[in-house]
Formats: sequence, structure tokens, C-alpha cells
Amino acid sequence: MAAVAPAEEDGVAVPVAVREFDADRDRAAVERLERACEVGPSGGKLCLFTDLLGDPLCRVRHSPPYLMLVAEAAGGEVVGVVRGCVKTVSCGGGEKAAVFSKVAYLLGLRVSPCHRRRGIGRRLVERMEEWFVQMGAEYAYVATDRDNEPSVRLFTARCGYAKFRTPSVLVHPVFRHDLPLSPPLRSRRRNNKIAVVEVPPRDAELLYRARLAGVEFFPRDIDAVLSNPLSLGTFLAAPAADMTEWRGVEAFLASPPASWAVASVWNSKDAFRLEVRGAPRLWRAAASATRAADAALSPWLLRVPSVPNLFEPFGMHFLYGLAGAGEGAPRMARALCRHAHNLARAAGARVVATEVAAGDPIRAGVPHWPRLGAEDLWCIKRLADGYGDGALGDWTKAPPGAAIFVDPREF
Repeated sequence: MAAVAPAEEDGVAVPVAVREFDADRDRAAVERLERACEVGPSGGKLCLFTDLLGDPLCRVRHSPPYLMLVAEAAGGEVVGVVRGCVKTVSCGGGEKAAVFSKVAYLLGLRVSPCHRRRGIGRRLVERMEEWFVQMGAEYAYVATDRDNEPSVRLFTARCGYAKFRTPSVLVHPVFRHDLPLSPPLRSRRRNNKIAVVEVPPRDAELLYRARLAGVEFFPRDIDAVLSNPLSLGTFLAAPAADMTEWRGVEAFLASPPASWAVASVWNSKDAFRLEVRGAPRLWRAAASATRAADAALSPWLLRVPSVPNLFEPFGMHFLYGLAGAGEGAPRMARALCRHAHNLARAAGARVVATEVAAGDPIRAGVPHWPRLGAEDLWCIKRLADGYGDGALGDWTKAPPGAAIFVDPREF
């Protein structure tokens, strides 16, 4: 796939070739471009940089089919890049009547800072959309930070996307020792204790299909997600009195506890690393001081909550498929988050993140630091002329559901 698109530089048309990424030819140039572009909020001083660990395809290669395009200026300089993948997901409809549609996800759009506002980003999006249509996608969607005005303007004002969903990215640091989360997971009454059990992959698939198939963006190939080497396991939390042993998913679904929660853990740190840049010196010094105090006082088990070093490349674990039922589901979710923190600590990850819908009740149980998180904006565009998902109609006009499924392969 290649095309020459005109871009404007001081009123003069400049040819830019859009073509498929070639690993041998473009890897180094794409890495340089990624390092020059910040990811996340750009309105303040803090910026989040991503180190792709030498694999520019790391965020799409687990979701075949996928494509990566680059924009090449005169002289062979790579000045833009975009990634995309196509999958079948649920458009909602509830457990009993889930409606599935083939959708495309567009991510990782980058344009060199010195080549912006020349139409390169829009041209990359248009060429990617042409491939989406060839692959039979009915919709395309993209996630961007709600405060990233240039990105929002590009997609909604120039590329025909509509604002669709507003999930929140919740991030919590991983302390170097276990800390009690408030409210405590265990009370003095024995029947308030929570048990966390690991669910075998096949049982996890059946559980997700039975209870989450009607959640927006639930992937039809959930089995491929759960069996991926980066997926570290699925865990279920419920009152200890109801979870003396795991008797299989059929028994659980036939007679579930009054309250429970489920989640899976994805090892993002082996795909890419993150780094916070632009933090004031005072913040850095304060974070360093908490670590020093924690180390000095640990022999007396005082356990100062030290802030991990996020100002150099760090790894992350992502909690996906977070869902539950019952009045106590947020409390069960909190137990799962604590278990995920233990896994992350053992693996050397410095943060645990998840993403939930704005109105999801389970959000109340997720510990997070607002300053580390972000408010996302998902924009969507209909690509097909007809309605293959006739039972739903036009998904772009559907009201939001209570929950949303965030695919860890493209987070």
C-alpha cells in the first residue's frame, strides 16, 4: 500500500508517501519518531513517553489482522506513523442478545513535531481507513486523551469521527511492600473475609462469554486473549464462605455468590515501558525521599508508602475484564486489585492500571491515584453503508452501557 499525498509547507505542496511499514528499513526511524512525540496529556508539563523495546508493532501484533503505515517525506525521512487492527466485538445488547460487529481500532498515530499541521495525520488516517474497509470493518474507533485538543479536533472535525464513550484510565503505584487498603479487605467477622482464586483459562473463557458477551467492545476471540503468553491469569474474588474450593465454571454460574468479581492480568511490561517526563524537581525529590524513608524504616516495619520511581522507564501490569455482580462487587474488585499488586511487585512492575466505563459501579472498588490516570475519549465512525448489525442499527448513536471491555492487546 503506497500513495503520494500533498502536504502544505509555507503554502507549497510537499509530496508525502504513505506506505506499509518495513521492519528492516523503518525500525530505527520509527523509534526516533516515537521518542520525539509525547503520549498522553500535553496541556501541562507532565508527559508520558513510551519505549516500545525495539518492537514498533508491539501494540498490534497480538490482534491479527493488523497493519502499520508510515509517512515518508522527500529524502526518505519518516515523518508519521499509524497502526490499526480489525476484530469482531460486541456492540452491546446484554447477555441474552449480544450483537457482534467487525470493527477496526486505530492507534499509535504520531507525526513528527516539525511536520505537524500539514495534513499528514489526516492522510495516514484516510489510508488506514481504506484498509479497514477492505477488511470488512463496519466501524472504526480511536481512543485519545479527552484533554488532547489537537487529537480530538483531528478526528472529530477533519476525519468524520463522533465522540462516543468516555472511560477512565485508573492507575495505582506498586509499593515495594504490601500495604493494607482502606477499607480493610477483612473485618473481624469471619464471614466478611474474601477469597481470591485463580480460574483455569477454559473456565475463564466460559465465564466471560456467559457474563460479559453483551458488554460493549467484548472481543469474540476472548480465548485468544486469555491464552496469550502476556496474559498472566484470571482471578475470581468472592466471600470466603462461598469459595472453599473451585468446583468449575458450570457450578459457579449455576449458583453464584451474592457478590463476586473477576479480572485478568496482562503483562504490559514485556511489551513496552513507560516514563514520566517533565515533573518538577520538587516532585522528584519528594518521591525519592519517600523511598529513602521507606528503606530506612523497614527494619521496624513502619512501612512508609514510598512512591516508585516513575521518572525512568518502568513496566506496567494491566487489569482487564474487570467485572462483577452484587452489592459487594466493588469490595471484591478491591481484593482483585490487591492481588494484582502482589503479582506486579513480584514481577518488577511499578504500576497497575485498568480502564473502566464512566458509570461502572465497580469503579468504586479500584484504588488509584488521579494524578497518574487519564480521562479517555473514544471516538467512532461508521465505515459501512448498510447495517450488518441490523438488530442494533447505527451503533454510533447508541446510548452508553454501564460497562466497557478494554482489550489489553491494544492498550
